[in-house]
Amino acid sequence: MFKKIVIGLSVLILIVLAVAALQPGTYSVTRSIAIKAPPEKIQPLISDFHQWPQWSPWEKLDPGMTRTFSGAPKDLGAVYAWEGNKNVGSGRMEIVGLTPPAKVNIKLDFFQPMASSAVTDFVLEPKGDTTVVSWTMSGKTDFMAKLMTIFVSMDSMIGPAFESGLSQMKKVAEK
Repeated sequence: MFKKIVIGLSVLILIVLAVAALQPGTYSVTRSIAIKAPPEKIQPLISDFHQWPQWSPWEKLDPGMTRTFSGAPKDLGAVYAWEGNKNVGSGRMEIVGLTPPAKVNIKLDFFQPMASSAVTDFVLEPKGDTTVVSWTMSGKTDFMAKLMTIFVSMDSMIGPAFESGLSQMKKVAEK
């Protein structure tokens, strides 16, 4: 009986590992919102990291989070690093591309709780008296991330935070 249980568990573990190995090597999560404001009013909320506390969904998860700003004060070359509790971990963002007022590209490095890197793009597309803001994060998935995505998708982990942040950005920009 014990031998059958061990064999059964071993087969189950091998199946899970095989399914993980077959998961895609990259991910991409996108959310969009229409904001009744011109791109010129919205883009500074993104490209000036000092503005992020007004709308970023992660800023409120740890009121005691340590923030460090370096590089350029805003826009291209601006750097924002953070270190916080288990809800926000630690990491660093740098604005590596900027096409005012249409696009902001950010290199994102997470150090804790799990080291990874990603690219974040904000695209601002004017449509009449509104601007459609699209927030996309994409990156590579290592084996541990592939294993994790068997049980919970990157979209379901990150998407709701993007929705919350974009909703808050809308409130700030439409004031």
